[in-house]
Amino acid sequence: MNKGFLVALLIAVAVVAGGIAVIWKLQPSMEEQKQMVLEGAIREDSPDFAALTRKVIAENDTDKTWESPIGTGYIMMNIAGRLKNFSDRTLTGLEINVAVLDQFGKTVKDKTLLVVPTQQPALAPGGTMDVVVRIEGFAPDDDRARIQWKVTAIKVK
Repeated sequence: MNKGFLVALLIAVAVVAGGIAVIWKLQPSMEEQKQMVLEGAIREDSPDFAALTRKVIAENDTDKTWESPIGTGYIMMNIAGRLKNFSDRTLTGLEINVAVLDQFGKTVKDKTLLVVPTQQPALAPGGTMDVVVRIEGFAPDDDRARIQWKVTAIKVK
């Protein structure tokens, strides 16, 4: 093989790899993107929060919720639910917390995630959306008595 061709190929690979690294570094992290989406959102400390979140209903879909042991000896749960927007406003940002509680109401594990606009661009008035949340790391003897859904941030149009 020609040495000049090999050197040119190595230089081209280095330039492409450098370009990819620069692009990768310039993109905001997932947490930064989440903060940008929820900028101006109504949170629990706001006086409007309770009135608005009463109109966003989350319910479990026990037929589609399942758990499975994973190779590390722990248990993973796929928790299915449905969100309904009974308000008269379009939701452009919606953050929820899904918690697995024991029989005494204590949180065993939970996960907070942004579902609008990541899983659906918006949730119109009267609209519904299905959500599946995966939570891993349960010990086999953990008391997983019930599931609780809670809106933690909401942004309206």
